[in-house]
Amino acid sequence: MISLRHQIFMEVARQLSFTRASQTLYISQSALSKQVKALEHFYKTALFERHGSSISLTPAGQLLFQKLHEASLLEQDLQWQLQSLNESFQPNLKLAIGASTTITLYVLPPILSAYLRQFPGRQVHVLNRNSNNIQKALLEHEIDVGIVEELPRVNTIVYTPFIEDHVLAVCSKQSPLKDQRLTIADLPAIPLALREFGSGTLAAVDKELDRHGLGQDRLQVIIRLGGTEALKNFVLADTCLAFLPRRAILRELASGDLVELPIENVILKRRFHFIQRQGTENNPLIREFIRFTQRQYSQKE
Repeated sequence: MISLRHQIFMEVARQLSFTRASQTLYISQSALSKQVKALEHFYKTALFERHGSSISLTPAGQLLFQKLHEASLLEQDLQWQLQSLNESFQPNLKLAIGASTTITLYVLPPILSAYLRQFPGRQVHVLNRNSNNIQKALLEHEIDVGIVEELPRVNTIVYTPFIEDHVLAVCSKQSPLKDQRLTIADLPAIPLALREFGSGTLAAVDKELDRHGLGQDRLQVIIRLGGTEALKNFVLADTCLAFLPRRAILRELASGDLVELPIENVILKRRFHFIQRQGTENNPLIREFIRFTQRQYSQKE
């Protein structure tokens, strides 16, 4: 098994931050530093370079991280195969998942609850970021599998279709827009609140507006907000127009606090995909999670 000291090193290397690693591992920064220094003493070389408040891996640190990652995959595969030979052996397999906001808040919770009930030995960590940053986290080995909206394809990533969702144009019940039927020509004159750059929701909006020859440079964007909930709460308190995932606003639409504003000939859809690094397609833990999630979601629908 990979030693605790090496596990600590891997987390610091993944996060490139002693502070964030200590928060993830629930270990004090001084204890983390002590363990890393012990490894550096053992290997007779520095594993991290210190740059004021930031750190980076030295060539030795990069090599150690790469080999430990390979070893962790071998260990996971061994535990999986031993479990298949003896069901009484229930290893604490770890799975790091990354997902965009809509999936993390509105899709994954009941699925993960069912997953952990069926596989009580699993340890799951969920990273919630926008789609671009989830893809980045995957490529940097911060997560094992991600669920993201459509992004430009990367040839080192394997994509598996998951679900489709609608993005709706909405305003609050106090907005003067609430009784209007809009056309694409109306949008440049309407105050808009949008998601931050890198958001999959924003990418879906951009794609559809581009189809109609309307770029963001012609829009009256009054604010950009990071995260679906922040954008939703802003729109509830304002009179502007916003684009929000249907799954995120079902209650507000039902209560009348938000009003959908159809825009003629505008259909905003986005597709979510599982993403994993090439070479992990046959990883049994990732494959199990993807299949379980697909089954659970189809039953729920």
